Amino acid sequence: MNCVPTLEVAEMGEVEKIEAQVESLAAPDLAKFRSWFLEFDARVWDRKIEADSASGKLDKLLSEARSEFSSGKAREL
Repeated sequence: MNCVPTLEVAEMGEVEKIEAQVESLAAPDLAKFRSWFLEFDARVWDRKIEADSASGKLDKLLSEARSEFSSGKAREL
């Protein structure tokens, strides 16, 4: 009977692979990646807001904001 312990190695998922790659970047490349990611994240957020607006998901909030502004509870920025 063979009683040698075995070590199971879990395969690294995609996110973990990306994290490892980001952690290994040199400072200039990390700065470039950070800049790209901030712009990418902003584009994703903008598309989500546009989709929510087009679908009417923001209508109630917009109505409440307009009502508060009209009643003097809010002011222009």
